[in-house]
Amino acid sequence: MEQTLLIIKPDAYKRKLVGKIITRIEREGFDIIRIALKSLTEEEAEILYEVHRGKDFFEPLILFMREAPVVALVVEGKDAVGRLREIVGKTNPDEAASDTIRALYGTSTGRNAVHAAESKEAFEMEVRVFFPDFKTTDSTDIFYS
Repeated sequence: MEQTLLIIKPDAYKRKLVGKIITRIEREGFDIIRIALKSLTEEEAEILYEVHRGKDFFEPLILFMREAPVVALVVEGKDAVGRLREIVGKTNPDEAASDTIRALYGTSTGRNAVHAAESKEAFEMEVRVFFPDFKTTDSTDIFYS
């Protein structure tokens, strides 16, 4: 089983979409093995979006990610990274397939409801923002809190 990270962004949190998004993730067969509600610091938001540093949307994105809390989920399932990214959809909700999370709940490219780690390596870095002691060997079979 593979693990990955999903972040429910401030726009979805403020519009009370957390439950709908979690229900969708579970309906798709993923197990949620960690969940956290967190208000990001500027440094934490920058870690998550370091790949975009220097782009004109970087600073607005960092400010947006600090507008309200985010909900972070570590999910587990077969081909979790690839499958979750398919379910999430393209960055621009207008270009995303109609049944994806971003098409259903995103309102713009900047406010697209969710973030999904783009690779196993990205997951391993991003998960530390929310769960500093997380080990990729953790799973629903061996961890309960």
